[in-house]
Amino acid sequence: MRIALITEAPGPLRARQDDGYPAGPACRTDALASALAALGTQVHVHAPDGPPDGGATGPPDIRAFADQLARRWHGQPPDVVHAQSWPAGVAALAASRGLNLPAVQTFHSVAAGPPGRRRGPGADPARVKLAIARAVRAVLVGTSDAGSALCRLGVPRASIRIVPAGVDTSRFTPAGPAAPRGTRPRLLMVAGLADEPGPATALRALADVSAAELVIAGGPPSGELAADPGYRALLRLAGELGIADRVSFTGRVTQARMPALMRSADLLLNLSRDDEQAMVTVEAMACGVPVIAAEGGLHADAVINGTTGLLLAQARPGLLARRVRELLASPMREGMAIAAVSRAADRYSWARIGQETLAVYERAAQRGAVGGRPHSPSH
Repeated sequence: MRIALITEAPGPLRARQDDGYPAGPACRTDALASALAALGTQVHVHAPDGPPDGGATGPPDIRAFADQLARRWHGQPPDVVHAQSWPAGVAALAASRGLNLPAVQTFHSVAAGPPGRRRGPGADPARVKLAIARAVRAVLVGTSDAGSALCRLGVPRASIRIVPAGVDTSRFTPAGPAAPRGTRPRLLMVAGLADEPGPATALRALADVSAAELVIAGGPPSGELAADPGYRALLRLAGELGIADRVSFTGRVTQARMPALMRSADLLLNLSRDDEQAMVTVEAMACGVPVIAAEGGLHADAVINGTTGLLLAQARPGLLARRVRELLASPMREGMAIAAVSRAADRYSWARIGQETLAVYERAAQRGAVGGRPHSPSH
């Protein structure tokens, strides 16, 4: 089967080991391509030629990208086209016009409001997403919540598939070196220093967990922390709470260093409800770290409450502190770590995500053979 993966990102798709963690969604395209290739498919990743000109999502760029794709597909079109973002979807649909190619669309985020409503400057337009979703044969989203949001926008439920991003379980694994640590139980949070709720809530909770230390990973490189307003505000708060000796800030952590840092932690705290940031939770689980995470989104799907960690309905310092104390004292924490590894590997390994994605392609191609021009995928 010949697959065309379409991304509008003009830069490198594979995260380098010295890149900051976490990687963006564009870097997952390469991992998906590798997983599909391991299943025997012919995968070609298509990105715009050269650097973006005037913004990668502007209409002129999309038109140019569509023309570029149409030229590449002339004479030998792919069996399935899979767009990795809504701008890529616009370009792919325009390029495949008249070819009757089965098209699949991934949305990494879904606008919650009605069609045409924006959440802020630069937000994804729900109206465009809805038009794409109605034109393709399958829509892939990462969470059950996102699938429900698409249904509310008017996308038929039958065309929606829940296929999350994968985790590199060869890197994020319990086996391997761990970062140095002391004797205190270690709590780890990976977040921007100004994220709310986030580090400030974790600091206030730490004040009621006297035995533990908190490591906050994120923000600018360590050499630039002193000039960062978010860092200064958190450091001041830690001093006011009397916990400055139990808090450390790593600054920016590279891809290469993150697995070892995760393996050094007893618990991961993630209060973000953003699905991209929630992948940190899954990667920590793959390292054998139980989690305490905000309820909803990817966390609602990934974290089995009481088995691989705990979900918080509200990110309140008092509630977070109680849950941290409960888990640190629980004789079941080691069992939770084992369950977390199993959950991450069974549900989120790239091998499984590749299989689920390929199954979507096969159904999409079969639909193409039933309606319209017969389409016979090559194997």
